[in-house]
Amino acid sequence: MYTGRILFAQLLDCLPTYDFHTCVRRYHGHRRVRRFSCRDQFLCMVFAQLAYRESLRDIETCLRALQPKLYHAGIRATMAKSTLAEANERRDWRIYADFAQMLIARARQLYAGDDFGVALAQTAYVFDSTTIDLCLTLFPWAHFRQRKAAVTLHTLLDLRGNIPSFIHMTDVTTHDVTVLDRLRPEPGAFYVMDRGYIDFRRLYVVAQRGAFFVVRAKRNLAAARRTSRPIDKTTGLRSDQTIVLTGPKSSQEYPDPLRRISYVDPETRKRFVFLTNSFTLRALAIAQLYKCRWQVELFFKWIKQYLRIKAFYGTSANAVKTPIWIAISVYVLVAIVKKRLKLDRSLGEILQILSVTLFEKDVLFRVLTTVNVQTETQGPCNQLNLFDL
Repeated sequence: MYTGRILFAQLLDCLPTYDFHTCVRRYHGHRRVRRFSCRDQFLCMVFAQLAYRESLRDIETCLRALQPKLYHAGIRATMAKSTLAEANERRDWRIYADFAQMLIARARQLYAGDDFGVALAQTAYVFDSTTIDLCLTLFPWAHFRQRKAAVTLHTLLDLRGNIPSFIHMTDVTTHDVTVLDRLRPEPGAFYVMDRGYIDFRRLYVVAQRGAFFVVRAKRNLAAARRTSRPIDKTTGLRSDQTIVLTGPKSSQEYPDPLRRISYVDPETRKRFVFLTNSFTLRALAIAQLYKCRWQVELFFKWIKQYLRIKAFYGTSANAVKTPIWIAISVYVLVAIVKKRLKLDRSLGEILQILSVTLFEKDVLFRVLTTVNVQTETQGPCNQLNLFDL
């Protein structure tokens, strides 16, 4: 029988303690704090994410029931609903944002050699955003429409491991394309975006910094063809051209030539037209790279399904940003654990297993590899019909 540490404590071994305290000192997180430290707050919120707790009272009740085990989990202070609420309201959310970025840097190193379906030596990112709806009565600072409030989560997803490398939160009235100004393009990297991000002045900045972009072209694009390259139409390609913009404004904002690729998806028969500043990558690889843009949609769906980012533990802007950044930290933490333990399970399955075994005493690797998650009924069902007529 295993008599060692609980699973929650083993999971937290992947968190860099020194880096966390560095973030706390940077924003003076322990100023006028006597008992409930930033680490206690962070661990309570991590527990809420992993155990699917829906409210502050829910967190308090569960943690008080586990009081004898909290010390071994690293939680030193006594948990109280009002204490956690005050910490979420007042302690700077940037503590957890910076710490999440440190975790992201570690995760990206682990997944740097992973394959994402396209033969590409360079780093590839997908940039997109999602809306998180809020109640206008409780969150008046996030006013969107007459009877609606919301915030927008802008995410730059590294396709190697689907790790978010950049996250920025804005109000919904902020146009998505303006967030491009906050990016620091990496020379040689590819940035895949939808046509909502077409702004030739900003795309020209990306190109001038040595990076490449792949975006869908709008139908009313004013351009003139310069040259055409041979293609294999059996792959779905329809054209591969070098063009220059001819619009009075766009030609000034992007004076260099562009590459325009037309592609028809063999499955859906839908036509796509892509614009890119890469003239060396194969045309079919460009189309495949844009198809990977769907990974960011799956990421948004995953965090909304498995993490608590649609129900918050406070109503201020700080109390909204804090749990979102801690939720991102949990996502990256699980990704790190998966990679280090070389698990074949999905991140969703790992979270499901941890949600019911957090305070069990067992070996983390054994629990995550021996538990069988049943996704469908095995074998014939022999249950009698209670309403047989």
